Amino acid sequence: MERVTLNVQGMSCDHCVKAVEGSVSALNGVGSVKVNLKAATVDVEYNQQKVSLDEIKETIDDQGYDVK
Repeated sequence: MERVTLNVQGMSCDHCVKAVEGSVSALNGVGSVKVNLKAATVDVEYNQQKVSLDEIKETIDDQGYDVK
């Protein structure tokens, strides 16, 4: 499993946390997702043979947040 911390702009409330965690955790190959609102980060543990980092970033982007 790979681990990555993404900087994500635009998250400001519990709804944002649920939207990001829910959409990313639904991807096949994602083991865990943890949003830190104060740090504006998303920690993701994933199997790179099943899901790519680009797919994870695109999923967050599709929720309306900017991945840096």
